[in-house]
Amino acid sequence: MYEYYASEGQNPLPFALAELIDNSLSATSRNNGIRRIQIKLLFDEAQGKPAVAVIDNGRGMTSKQLNNWAVYRLSKFTRQGDFESDHSGYVRPVPVPRSLNSDISYFGVGGKQAVFFVGQSARMISKPADSQDVHELLLSKEDFEKKEKNKEAIYSGYIRNRKPSDSVHITNDDERFLHHLILEEKEKDSFTAVVITGVQPEHIQYLKNYFHLWTRQLAHIYHYYIHGPKGNEIRTSKEVGPFNNIDIEISMFEKGKAPKIVNLREIQDDMQTLYINTAADSFEFKAHVEGDGVVEGIIRYHPFLYDRETYPDDPCFPSKLKDEDDDDDCFIIEKAARGKRPIFECFWNGRLIPYTSVEDFDWCTPPKKRGLAPIECYNRISGALFTNDKFQVSTNKLTFMDLELKLKDKNTLFTRILNGQEQRMKIDREFALWLKDCHEKYDKQIKFTLFKGIITRPDLPSKRQGPWATYSAIEWDGKIYKAGQLVKTIKTLPLFYGSIVRFFLHGDHDGEVYATGGEVQIAMEPQALYDEIKTVPIAKLDRTVAEKAVKKYVEDEMARLPDRLSVTWPEGDELLPNEIRPAGTPIGALRIEILNKKGEAMQKLPGTSHGGSKKLLVELKVILHSSSGNKEIISHISQHGGKWPYWFKKMENIQKLGNYTLKLQVVLNESNADTYAGRPLPSKAIKFSVKEGKPEKFSFGLLDSPFRVGVPFNIPLEFQDEFGHTSQLVTDIQPVLEASGLSLHYEEITNGPNCVIRGVTAKGPVNSCQGKNFNLKVILPSLKEDSQILKIRLLPGPPRRLKVKPDSEILVIENGTAFPFQVEVLDESDNITAQPKLIVHCKFSGAPNLPLYVVDCSSSGTSILTGPAIQVQNIKKDQTLKARIEIPSCKDVAAVEKTIKLLPSSHVARLQIFSVEGQKAIQIKHQDEVNWIAGDVMHNLIFQMYDEGEREIDITSALAEKIKVNWTPDINKEHLLQGLLPDVQVPTSVKDMRYCQVSFQDDHVSLESAFTVRPLPDEPKHLKCELKGGKTVQMGQELQGEIVVIVTDQYGNQIQAFSPSSLSALGIAGVGLDSSNLKMTFQENTESISVRGIKFVPGPPGNKDLCFTWREFSDFIRVKLISGPPAKLLLIDWPELKESIPVINGKELQNPLIVQLCDQWDNPAPVPQVKISLIKANNLKLTPSNQQHKTDEKGRANLGVFSVSAPRGEHIIQIKAIHNKNTIEGPVIKLMILPDPEKPIRLNVKYDKDASFLAGGLFTDFMISVISEDDSVIKNINPARISMKMWKLPSPGNRPPANAETFSCNKIKDNDKEDGCFYFRDKVIPHKVGTYCIQFGFMMDKAYTLSSEQVIVDVLPNQPVKLVPEIQPATPAVSNVRSVVSRTLVRDLHLNITDEYSNHTGIDLVGTVIATIKGSSEEDTDVPLFIGKVKTLEFPFVNGSAEITSLVLAENSPGRDSTEYFIIFEPQLPALSRTLEPYILQFMFYNDVKKQQQMAALTKEKDQLSKSIIMYRSLFEASKQLLDEMKCQVEEAKLKEAQLRNELKAHNIDIPATQQMTHIEALLKRKVTEQEELKKKPRRSCTLPNYTKGSADVLGKIAHLAQIEDDRAAMVISWHLASDMDCVVTLTTDAARRIYDETQGRQQVLPLDSIYKKTLPDWKRPLPHLRNGKLCFKPIGDPIFARDLLTFPDNKEHCETVFGMLLGDTIILDNLDAANHYRREVSSLHMFQLSRVLLVFGFFADLLQQYRSAVCKLGSVNKDLNGQLEYLHTPDMKKKKQELDEQEKNLKLIEQKLGMCLVFVNMYFLCLEINIYD
Repeated sequence: MYEYYASEGQNPLPFALAELIDNSLSATSRNNGIRRIQIKLLFDEAQGKPAVAVIDNGRGMTSKQLNNWAVYRLSKFTRQGDFESDHSGYVRPVPVPRSLNSDISYFGVGGKQAVFFVGQSARMISKPADSQDVHELLLSKEDFEKKEKNKEAIYSGYIRNRKPSDSVHITNDDERFLHHLILEEKEKDSFTAVVITGVQPEHIQYLKNYFHLWTRQLAHIYHYYIHGPKGNEIRTSKEVGPFNNIDIEISMFEKGKAPKIVNLREIQDDMQTLYINTAADSFEFKAHVEGDGVVEGIIRYHPFLYDRETYPDDPCFPSKLKDEDDDDDCFIIEKAARGKRPIFECFWNGRLIPYTSVEDFDWCTPPKKRGLAPIECYNRISGALFTNDKFQVSTNKLTFMDLELKLKDKNTLFTRILNGQEQRMKIDREFALWLKDCHEKYDKQIKFTLFKGIITRPDLPSKRQGPWATYSAIEWDGKIYKAGQLVKTIKTLPLFYGSIVRFFLHGDHDGEVYATGGEVQIAMEPQALYDEIKTVPIAKLDRTVAEKAVKKYVEDEMARLPDRLSVTWPEGDELLPNEIRPAGTPIGALRIEILNKKGEAMQKLPGTSHGGSKKLLVELKVILHSSSGNKEIISHISQHGGKWPYWFKKMENIQKLGNYTLKLQVVLNESNADTYAGRPLPSKAIKFSVKEGKPEKFSFGLLDSPFRVGVPFNIPLEFQDEFGHTSQLVTDIQPVLEASGLSLHYEEITNGPNCVIRGVTAKGPVNSCQGKNFNLKVILPSLKEDSQILKIRLLPGPPRRLKVKPDSEILVIENGTAFPFQVEVLDESDNITAQPKLIVHCKFSGAPNLPLYVVDCSSSGTSILTGPAIQVQNIKKDQTLKARIEIPSCKDVAAVEKTIKLLPSSHVARLQIFSVEGQKAIQIKHQDEVNWIAGDVMHNLIFQMYDEGEREIDITSALAEKIKVNWTPDINKEHLLQGLLPDVQVPTSVKDMRYCQVSFQDDHVSLESAFTVRPLPDEPKHLKCELKGGKTVQMGQELQGEIVVIVTDQYGNQIQAFSPSSLSALGIAGVGLDSSNLKMTFQENTESISVRGIKFVPGPPGNKDLCFTWREFSDFIRVKLISGPPAKLLLIDWPELKESIPVINGKELQNPLIVQLCDQWDNPAPVPQVKISLIKANNLKLTPSNQQHKTDEKGRANLGVFSVSAPRGEHIIQIKAIHNKNTIEGPVIKLMILPDPEKPIRLNVKYDKDASFLAGGLFTDFMISVISEDDSVIKNINPARISMKMWKLPSPGNRPPANAETFSCNKIKDNDKEDGCFYFRDKVIPHKVGTYCIQFGFMMDKAYTLSSEQVIVDVLPNQPVKLVPEIQPATPAVSNVRSVVSRTLVRDLHLNITDEYSNHTGIDLVGTVIATIKGSSEEDTDVPLFIGKVKTLEFPFVNGSAEITSLVLAENSPGRDSTEYFIIFEPQLPALSRTLEPYILQFMFYNDVKKQQQMAALTKEKDQLSKSIIMYRSLFEASKQLLDEMKCQVEEAKLKEAQLRNELKAHNIDIPATQQMTHIEALLKRKVTEQEELKKKPRRSCTLPNYTKGSADVLGKIAHLAQIEDDRAAMVISWHLASDMDCVVTLTTDAARRIYDETQGRQQVLPLDSIYKKTLPDWKRPLPHLRNGKLCFKPIGDPIFARDLLTFPDNKEHCETVFGMLLGDTIILDNLDAANHYRREVSSLHMFQLSRVLLVFGFFADLLQQYRSAVCKLGSVNKDLNGQLEYLHTPDMKKKKQELDEQEKNLKLIEQKLGMCLVFVNMYFLCLEINIYD
């Protein structure tokens, strides 16, 4: 117990509780279910005094075992004598991962110490599973002391036996809580409870206040018991395992508070959980110490992420420890992550030993020199050591006794664990590499910021050139490094000083990112000395150096370089910066010195290491700056002189104005370069400006013209200095102005930059408005050139006076005349002047409506002012007017006034018209209306004219010329002189009114007088009838409109002659007129008669005339009688509909359906757009589909020819029309549908449905027949159109997949009796078992295939052949050492029986599999043995497989080292008569563990190489097969192309060798065009109707059995067979007799079975002039057998029989002469005259299409072949071939190392290959 009290810095109470948990773990180790351990803190004062209870559901203890437990230091190994051991026959647990064997209740001390450390007494309550009683023992510290004092037996005591849940013996109130605990015993089979009372007060406070802390410590101690060997990996899913059943629950009960309950499995912040889940990677190892001690170890890496360490903090061991005496100025590498904590925590039998830890090992301690990883990485590792019970711990398991001593012994062997396998290698090297890899993979130590982009670095090797992300700054170790910052490197030779250019990070990054490393690009400083860029790893930056130290180093280096220039002016004329000097001012001589930063003069570069002794020169330049650019006007170079270092002479030629720079630049002697090492050499620039000098001469500036008399103007002056630069006047000066003939004055002259003589005024005569030229001389005294002549043009001045002619004040004019005024506008010098908008007005006053005279004098200044005539109305005497002449725009010009005397006018003023009737003249006033008889003439019209004084004016010839009338162009002038007007013709229609006008117009007046003549009707003359409305009347209907009857005069003007009494006198007559509904009405408003109800009796349609009579007058009107409204539908050109019309299903009707709309009297009704529809049953299908039709203009609709498809029997079609929403019933057509004996509807499949289908066998025979609509078998089908497809189910959808296997039918055998059947024989059953689908198809055309019902077959396994593994195991390499793992041959091997196609079979077989080990030869007797020292092992074989969980060699088994042996697994199956092929597994046997491990690695590598080689060989074999297939396709395509080419040549069509496709396309296009034109020509058709085929035995009429292309050949052969064309051909005599009976003997018939076929001609027989392939004579006229001109659409064989009999050897020739010639040569010929022109274009087009497809196919397969050949020679394929060769070579080497037998290697390859393909 001393260790508990000796604990420093930690409270030992959790470790005492752990001792009790250890006992519970041991007690529950044999539980099959949940291992439940409860710690209850009973701190509720209401239930008694505080107590701690530890309860488990373990196996419990008997009374003896309970007493043994109470004995101090009685361990389970040393209990003897009177004490019954509860661990009798103890067996050490088998090794398990992390030694989690629950064997941790060990010494018999810890539990008692823990109990009495926590409290003063303990009550032990336990019940074993096989006991009915509960055993209870009470121990107390006070009782022990009393027994020791009395010298009594300390370990004796009273054990109470009681029933479960019996608590009557609990009488002490301090233990009231026991009643509840004992009550919980009812449902427990076995348990143990330790109840501690008298708990120390300080313990109570600790347990209450630090509940979270000490429960976390317990979760840490038992972490791996709770979570398993891998620990609490939060990121991975938990698998069900043996450690998920340990349930440790802690609960604390306090008065007035809710219970605190926590399960240790739920704690997620114990240290081991934090270690595991913050680690990025782990390094596992194992330590073997002397004896049987084994230590498993794991090291975890906690990376630096972004801005912090991820190594977890331990509250009990804080890592942030810092010594107080640390010097802040010293750079100290702290253990920032782990701090001062040791690396390894130590676990014994899976539980933590809290007071023992291991700092490190030699191979994982930080190296003294820099290693592969940075030093801080060693502080980011944590670890754990797991020992077995071979290491001693203290009795209360707080410390190890000798662990670290043994581990650090020199004989301790460390090995690394990789993938669960132990590997011997240098542990220090492996750890260093692992740590380096962790640092590079997981540390995110450096933060890269200010991303710039992605670049490629061509200066690096090709594999590392890119991509590289570039950044301008990083953040590292709390410091920020930016571009431009001065840095220094470490561990470079030499050390680099420079500024950061940028940072590189390898990879395709974007934006800010964290990483462990990278590179930095540094510009060497000072750049003047080191014009270089260096790139080094970021890790080589010196983080300890201060930037000011680097800066000082750079400054010291820079101080040696040229820094500045010293300039002096020995002879004066110094040029000051920014000085402004007049043009021509000299710049004095210059003395120059070059100084460095120390002020020392120098004339060459310093130091041999910085450029040698390069001399320095000084260059002087004077640069003029202008808008067009800088111009260099002076340039000199000075060398170092004797008296002065550098010297430049005086400069006096700078005269141009502008801004200048005098630049002094140091340059190198040899290259004149002004920079050195990227840094500019010293220079100095003096900026100055050159301005103009004083004025010496002048000139005139731009004057503002025009110049006008009396108008002031300015004269701008421009001054220049002696160099011609613009200058300005600064002194006062008085100019003098002179000009001949002018008076000149000025106001002032201005000084400054803009000098102007202001207010110059000129006066004098200028003669015209265009002005006059003058020479104006300007004199400026005191200038060197003081005078200049200015030429000006002086114009008249502005208006000042208006001059008007005539000059008299009173002017006399006659009324109606205009008066002209002469006006002139003058300036102040009386010059006629003009200016814009110079408008002169004359305003008259004294009478209304007087005109305004206006004239424009803007251009000339003078003009004639006049305007309209002055006209005053009703003037009877003289009248006085006033005229005022003025210029409105010139207010300062005075107006001129004149007086006008106006006299009356003597011109015509009025015109009057009169009509003379007898002696009386009647005045016709203006716009009067005159009534007159229509068609009459108005005579005796006169006129008179008067002036303003109402005086009549005599008509003179001049006046007569100005008189006009509008009703006639011909006017008699003599009559006009007499005052007579022409006669007026009155219009004949009363609707036409005549407008008559008389006008007079002269220069003074325009007069007119007009009147209107209205015609009146004349006497009655005619009767007129007018039809209002349509002229057509439907039969049976009344005329829609009305007929209006009126009476007119001779001109057609209506006369009001009718009255109501006139109705009876009106007569109406017409042919077929129905007068029953006539209605006549008198219209009062129009004085006419209206007639309605015109109707005709039914009859033929046409025009009808109606006659109307009244008195002696009559008139006729014509109307059109049309058919009545549609009421019927009639079929046109259609047979009688009484009987059913026979139609073969799917065939067309005999005639097109054409219907006509008719009225009820059967007259055609021409009503368009009436909808016509067919009414039929749903099972009757018409093609084209039943669409609605509409009637045309004639009321007719052509529904076309329909193909009818329907079930067999009678069907009805009715035609209907819809007109005005009324349905018109049409005729009903009865169709008798007959089945089509040639139409396939289904496939009949026959096969043996009871047959079994074994994999790899042959299918039973399938017999396929095509069934027509009449259920008969269709014969004469090409077998190539029948196919069989097979595929494996399940397949999506019901259709065959694209990869379905296709079979063709077999040839028909002689013994096949059924005609029209196709056989699929000897088709191979698939090799793989499963459900397959078979479907047969009949290709009806290219687009549609008729499919049979799908046949589902189950392919079963074939006969058992061999025993094979389910998964091919790797070749084992074993040894006979103690380790079971090293002796294990196989694990979990499943052996199955398969047929020869690797299908699993033998499910119903039962037996055994015998495993036997054999050597390579029969003489080999030293054979290894299985465990148990046996040679053979038997394994049960059930349900088709045998499961071998493990197969292990015996320890120290015999066998030769490095020898190959074989395990032969041989099946013994009594139910099977045949012997199966056994499964042979080879393995390598070794006596040495190390060698066995090496050989195991080699064997594994050999297996991998073998698999890889097989895959490569499969790839190359597949490529070879593909290449061979492509070559075969190319050869086939070439052969097909050659055959078609030869066939085209036989028809005189040559295809060129080049540009084949272009030629073929052009030729094909031309042929297709010809074919289309041929199709458009009228086509021949047989007018003889074919016989309806009622069954398949009827072929049809002879006329329909064959076709002939040539028209004339068809005509001749038709004539030859004229008597036989109507004959019906049948296959059988029965069918012929049936037709003969049906037609009552009227139909000719020809049964084929009655023809004597031996007399038929041979269709392949050559013409008579050919014998044995030779030409006997040369014929003329192209002879040909008539039968060879025939083509047969169907039934070719039967048709050849028919026409062979009819035509025989008939020959056709071109003409009679050719026939006679041939007849003479060959006897017995038929002769026919024929002009023969054969055209076989359709064949050519098809042949060209085939040839085009063949060429395309040839090109395609050639392209594929070339592509495959190129692919086989690609670098990738070459690389794979090289890899195959290398792997085969490596395999041979490995086989040599293994010493394997070649025969068994090949056997192994074969087995491996089979499994791979499976």
